[in-house]
Parts: sequence; C-alpha cells; structure tokens
Amino acid sequence: MSTSGPARTGAPSPAAPPSPSPPPVDTLASGDAEAAATLLSALQGSIGQEVMGYEPVVRLLAIALVAEGHVLLEGVPGLAKTYLVRRFASSLALSFKRIQFTPDMLPSDIVGTVVLNPASQSFEYRRGPVFANVILADEINRAPPKVQSALLEAMQERQVTVDGITYPLPRPFIVIATQNPIEQEGTYPLPEAELDRLLFRILMDYPSPDSEMTILRTHGAMPEIPERPPVVDSGAIARLHSAASRVEARDDVIEYLSGVIRSTRDDPRILVGASPRAGVQFLRSAKVSALFSGRGYVIPEDVKSLAFWVLNHRLLLHPEVLAQQYSTDRRGVEGVLREIISDKLNRIPVPR
Repeated sequence: MSTSGPARTGAPSPAAPPSPSPPPVDTLASGDAEAAATLLSALQGSIGQEVMGYEPVVRLLAIALVAEGHVLLEGVPGLAKTYLVRRFASSLALSFKRIQFTPDMLPSDIVGTVVLNPASQSFEYRRGPVFANVILADEINRAPPKVQSALLEAMQERQVTVDGITYPLPRPFIVIATQNPIEQEGTYPLPEAELDRLLFRILMDYPSPDSEMTILRTHGAMPEIPERPPVVDSGAIARLHSAASRVEARDDVIEYLSGVIRSTRDDPRILVGASPRAGVQFLRSAKVSALFSGRGYVIPEDVKSLAFWVLNHRLLLHPEVLAQQYSTDRRGVEGVLREIISDKLNRIPVPR
C-alpha cells in the first residue's frame, strides 16, 4: 500500500533563497563624469598652489557646493581656514562675501534692514552681506544666539524675511563657517538646530611634515600672490547638480545608510542621534561623491567615506561618556566619535 498521500494544505514551503540585488546601472550622461573630474581637479589645482596639504578638505567643499550643503571648518588658529575659504571662493566665478562675527552684531548686520531713502521719502530694503553665492561666516561662534538664528532661514530655505517680505537668495548658495574649538571666552555654542543644517563639520589638523615644509618654502619668502582667474563657473556647478540628482542609489544601499542613521538613536553612549534631515543630506552628498568618483551609482564606500563628516556634529554624547573622556580617555571627543561612527558602519550589514 502506498504511503504517500495528498499534500497537506497550509504546509510551509521551503524558504526561497534571497534574490540577488540587480547590478547598479550607470546613469551618467556622456561627459558628466569628465565634467565632475575636471571641476574637482581644477579646484584642487587652483587652491593647492597656495594652500598645501588640504586636498581632501577641498573635495569635501566641492561635494557640499554641488549638493547645496553648508560646512563648518573647525581647527586651532593658524591652519589657514579663512585663507582656504577665500581661495576656494576666488576659484569660483561666483559672488563672495565675508562676515566677521563679533559679540556685538545684530541680525540686520547679516540679512539687511529697511531704511528711509531721503531722496524719495520712502522706505527701501538694503540687502545685507548674506546675499552672495559663497558666504564665509568667520568665527561664527562669536556671534550671539539671535545673530546665529538669523542664518537658519537662509541656510535651510535659501531666503530671508525682513519686515514681513521674503527675499530669495542667489543660487548656488553655500555658507562656510569657521570656529576655533579651544578659545571659549566670548563665544556662544552653536545651537543644535543650526548644527543640523550643516552638511559637514570638517575638523582640520596640522599639516603633514612634507606639507609644512612646502608651506614654509612657498610663503616664507613673502611672495606677491597673483590674482588668479576663476576656474569654475555657475553653469558647471548647475550641470553637476543636475547630474548628481540622476545618480542611482539602490534600495540596499539606502537601507545601509538608513541603518547607520537609525543606529545612532539607540546607542547608550549617544544622548541625541542623527535626524531624518541628516539622512537626506547624507544621501545627497553620497551621490555627489559617486559622481566625483566617475560613477552613476552609489556604493557603500561612498557612505563610509562621508559618515564621520556628516555625523560628528550631529551626535550629542551622553554626559557620562564626556565625563569619562575628560578624566581617563586621552583620545578626545573626536576619537570617541570616530570609534562610535566606525562601530556603526561595521555593525550594519554591508550590501553586496
């Protein structure tokens, strides 16, 4: 007698092996990769003639420019933060304004004010220095909170509102702020809302021995710095911005990036993790990074290379971690943040 019988209804079927992710599709139009490489090479070459050893910083600034993000440069005095930004701005055929922040500033010193025109006997709006493509916010932490908050609308909405009237800012628009982390007298900590609107916080260190020797040979002779023509115009930036929007990010790569962001919110060492806004800016910058690498698709390495710069200013560490750092940990806050972010990148499964 046969022992076989009809199949049982509702019996679980063998689990199907996971289907492999489709191969990434290169979405770059003809010439986009070459245009991206040309822009980056032109900026690094122009700036590198006078500011040595900061090619990685210039790359991050170029990513922020194309991704329409803002940057905070942080480092001790004498690292050429301001000079680097000025050289970066002069390499672009864009308008540039420097704002030197001081404790006695008012919001109108940035966004402008309404004044009475004696000739016409009517009120008119006089625009402030924020109306430029590239803004150098020098020593931003020296401005009082009401002045720092005046930048929030400009940084997020690309507009300012004065006397109930909204004025759009020029495009592209990037704020590059600087601050000195060791001098605390007469300074005001940047609010979390403002920090979250910064794409990158770039922690600048001393140059390498070879770079410092080159700096001494180049600038020690007190040369006359010639005026150099811009090497990048607004049309090239707009083209790359459009190309970056077409860069593909597969679901598994987005899931990896999202996993890194979400993992910062349940770590006992972190009091406040990264926001959804951080994830959006992270993905945009990863697409531009892929574009500068000559690819029309994002890979996990793009995420890994930018993670520290996107997240280091958005993670508020638990007070106990800070107390331990100041008492026994000699790596500093930066070292603790690097360890935490590296741990997140390694624990989240990397897509293949």
